[in-house]
Amino acid sequence: MRHLTDRILAFRDARDWKQFHGVKDEALSLLIEAGELAEHLRWHDDAALRAKVAADPEPVADELADVLYWTLLLAHDLGIDLESEFERKMLQNERKYPVERARGRPDKYDVL
Repeated sequence: MRHLTDRILAFRDARDWKQFHGVKDEALSLLIEAGELAEHLRWHDDAALRAKVAADPEPVADELADVLYWTLLLAHDLGIDLESEFERKMLQNERKYPVERARGRPDKYDVL
């Protein structure tokens, strides 16, 4: 992840864009890109969506890459170590959704 973040920072810094990248704007950019991703997904059931992406993965891949870009940049600028926080969150999820109670069920943890 560090390599990707370094690549993003080099891209931003070469263009002197840090001045435009406050955390609010980064968070809004992340939401906008997630919305653009959702536009590619809407109106398709799972099978149709998989077929659409298999035929032309680039539009969805581009939006996923944009979401990752803003996620990594925002985490960097807020001083959040995403790798360790991801591991912490996964441990939390494993406690909230133990296999023996959650397997094959779509229920939220407070219903299990």
